[in-house]
Amino acid sequence: MSRRRVAKKVEELKPSGIRRFFDLIIGRDDVISLGVGEPDFPVPWRIREEMIYSLEKGYTSYTSNHGLLELREAIVEYYKKFGVETIPENVIITTGVSEGVDIALRAILDDGDAVLIPEPCYVSYKPMTILANGEAITIPTNPKFKLNYELISQYAKETNPKAIVLNYPNNPTGMSYTKRELEEIADAVIEYDMLVVSDEIYAELSYKEKHVSIAALEGMAERSIILNGFSKAFAMTGLRVGYTIAPPDVTAAMLKIHQYSMLCAPITAQIGALEALKNGEDEIENVRAEYLRRRNFFVKRLRRVLEVDMPEGAFYAFPNIKSTGLSSEEFAERLLMEKNVAVVPGNAFGECGESYIRCAYAVSMDKLREAAERIEEFVNSLK
Repeated sequence: MSRRRVAKKVEELKPSGIRRFFDLIIGRDDVISLGVGEPDFPVPWRIREEMIYSLEKGYTSYTSNHGLLELREAIVEYYKKFGVETIPENVIITTGVSEGVDIALRAILDDGDAVLIPEPCYVSYKPMTILANGEAITIPTNPKFKLNYELISQYAKETNPKAIVLNYPNNPTGMSYTKRELEEIADAVIEYDMLVVSDEIYAELSYKEKHVSIAALEGMAERSIILNGFSKAFAMTGLRVGYTIAPPDVTAAMLKIHQYSMLCAPITAQIGALEALKNGEDEIENVRAEYLRRRNFFVKRLRRVLEVDMPEGAFYAFPNIKSTGLSSEEFAERLLMEKNVAVVPGNAFGECGESYIRCAYAVSMDKLREAAERIEEFVNSLK
């Protein structure tokens, strides 16, 4: 009998449900895609210009493992707007937030350590926990899609978790947390002696209230690993630059993994990120206002035929399609085949996402209007 060639834990991982639907539409110009969470705005010119200029000057070398000091200093100043006081030594520049998730979990988990993961959630949290040899404990949060003290306590009592993952504003639901709601979560985190991996990539795209980092709350700075980056607010998706902010001991552990696996984020992207923080505030305001306009239009149109809560942030709507009698995958597949509109089935984000679909309104208003009309026609055809 031949030896196993692929690690069992990798072999058993399910492919991303987002990517499966993305692959179905590659090369199809006739499809309106509400599937992939990527801004349709170009990277602001001043950011591109700064990166071009850096290449012209020959800035193509490695940076320190930590990342450019000037960028880390800018992040320290930037995060004060979310209530966090830190120092550049506690910041690591990563190759996107995805790397931040990876090194954070690998840095804190020993074999078998439990991680609480509220679902529906971004597709990488559970696989990354498994790859770090942790035990992923999923917490269903439907129908309100929010954690509270009682829900966390229910699972924490049974599993003695090392950490909990937060993502707010949330992908895929668009839900977020007020400071009061975060304080309730923090009480449970402290009581059960957990760390928080707080993915705040959509912080700038908060509509209902100003974003507050859980790390800003009393007793949480030493328990929080903040993940953020430049993909969503600055449309720098393909440039792959993110960052972590964490307590010194956790930062030191993450830096070890980062320096062996990734070495450093691309210097060109880091220079662009620095320009984004220096002069990008107006761009952020414009982008937020446009997403708010799209959200208000799209949710209003969807409510003609489906139940959908008003997103509090990010650029996703998460309508309930149970009334159609179709499963999430059936709905998404038929909508694509019959109306040429791509969405992501809700169960791609966890079992409790069944009976929902995720629609990213990160497309132009013209496309959004057409997509809404086609969705309405499709749902009405099922009656």
